[in-house]
Amino acid sequence: MAQAVDDSRLAAFLEDSDLISASDLKSASEEAGKNKSSLEQVLIKGGKISNENLSRLKAYILGIPFVDLTKETIPKNILQMIPEPIAREHNIVAFKKPDNSLEVAMLDLNDLQTIDFLRKKTGLKILPRLTNQESIKHALQEYQKSLSAEFEGILQKDSEKITLVEEADTDKNTKAETLQKMASELPIIHIVDTLIKHAILQDASDIHIEPLEQEVLVRYRVDGILHDAMTLPSQIQMGLAARIKVMANLKLDEHRLPQDGRFKIATSDYNFSVRVSILPVYYGEKIVMRLLPEDIKGLTLAELGFDGETLEILQRNIRKPVGMILATGPTGSGKTTTLYTILEMINTPKVNISTIEDPIEYQIPRVNQTQVKPDIGLSFANGLRSLLRQDPNVIMVGEIRDNETASLAINASLTGHEVLSTLHTNSAAGAIPRLIDMKVEPFLLSSTINAIIAQRLVRRLGAAKEKYKLSPEEIKQMSKEIDIKKVEEALAKEKIVAPGTKIEDVTFYRPKPSEEAPDGYKGRIGIHEVLGVTPAIKELISKSASSDEIEKEARKEGMTTMLEDGFKKSAQGITSLEEIFRVTKE
Repeated sequence: MAQAVDDSRLAAFLEDSDLISASDLKSASEEAGKNKSSLEQVLIKGGKISNENLSRLKAYILGIPFVDLTKETIPKNILQMIPEPIAREHNIVAFKKPDNSLEVAMLDLNDLQTIDFLRKKTGLKILPRLTNQESIKHALQEYQKSLSAEFEGILQKDSEKITLVEEADTDKNTKAETLQKMASELPIIHIVDTLIKHAILQDASDIHIEPLEQEVLVRYRVDGILHDAMTLPSQIQMGLAARIKVMANLKLDEHRLPQDGRFKIATSDYNFSVRVSILPVYYGEKIVMRLLPEDIKGLTLAELGFDGETLEILQRNIRKPVGMILATGPTGSGKTTTLYTILEMINTPKVNISTIEDPIEYQIPRVNQTQVKPDIGLSFANGLRSLLRQDPNVIMVGEIRDNETASLAINASLTGHEVLSTLHTNSAAGAIPRLIDMKVEPFLLSSTINAIIAQRLVRRLGAAKEKYKLSPEEIKQMSKEIDIKKVEEALAKEKIVAPGTKIEDVTFYRPKPSEEAPDGYKGRIGIHEVLGVTPAIKELISKSASSDEIEKEARKEGMTTMLEDGFKKSAQGITSLEEIFRVTKE
């Protein structure tokens, strides 16, 4: 890619900015000269400056506006003024059309040939704008989204061409051959590929294919909520199941027992691992596919939703070389993602990290990940025993389900290891009685547990949102479930409102539907409580105190509860109170 700003000019402007330290700039310039590469490449590769900050600075130097398209929905008619192949090849997209001009976002402002081509093709004056790689990637996905309305028609058209398997056909070999044939038919392949592609474009985490009496229902889970996506003719159900079984390397002629498998999808735009679960139901086989992005960027604890004192307590305990950190919450509350993020933070060449998981959701470089296989005797407990002989510093156990695993995890943390694991409890304090129920001695728990995280995932509000204040009736109703005074204190403590501000004077936010977020929500974030095990909490654990007593002491010591964290995020405009109550109601 040609450079619009030469290295000396870029270095001069960086020197006058506060985007990078003088020493980092000097070492990057020396490296660029030594390796005969551009200063820009060295800075980005070394993580010394973000791509966006560098792009904005270049735009400033050149006197050209910088545009961020990552939150923009570009009108279809404007987007398609540049054909997708050209947009993809030259990293250029049209996004606005003022009068007789066309504003285009691009990475390489020296690509005069493409600008000239567009001027002749459109007959418009081309106005180049500088952008970054994330904006281009987002805009290229808009081409795909404009096709999603056409998907259902394609699916219906293809479903009419499917070979059928007669239920009366009892010859096992013949039936298996027919299923194999169905799985390799182009219409079936096209339908399955389209279903997965459509789900990825909608940012779905799961695809549910459910056979009903007269049709096949397809549902997508987006931001934790299931939505009906489309219905397909019932006659293609066996073909769909056969195709997905072939992709996941499962038994084609097994219809009576559940099966689990996995396959990968890789394109120039995305890279996903797909986890498949097939379960026999009354009208056929229900299929659930979990979409796990493999090229996901490492997240930070702040991006997961940890902040303020909650983040400080957690970071303090992560730095401890021994002991246990537990993440608690229901299935699908993001516990494993939190533990993976902690592993990424402590994953250095000096540390040996081993995990035993069921399933392995994301692969982490330099971490030794083992998949549980109960059918051959590799359980969490047996796997954990073997891991301890691998000289680990840090061990992650996917879930503590029984007394044996709990005892081994506790002993591992007593013998000089840092242990991370998950538990199914409703609150942080609830993890202690749960472990005592598993016959773990209270004095061992008080000696080993450093911190307990409880969390839920809530949907984020879209860019369009409405401000409002609670009515007296809403406050009255709310006070039956929560301590209003505690919420007011928590908001003041986090400096979201001035001390003494009453709940009726606090501005909250609620969803407002938009083109970008049809139901007013886009993406998810966690609400958390982190219970640090202090001397007072240790004493309560040793006495087998109840979860209420432990929580009361933790709150007295300043722990922010999940509900208070939720109110804080609602007052900050991140989510809505409706979402907080939806996920925290037990």
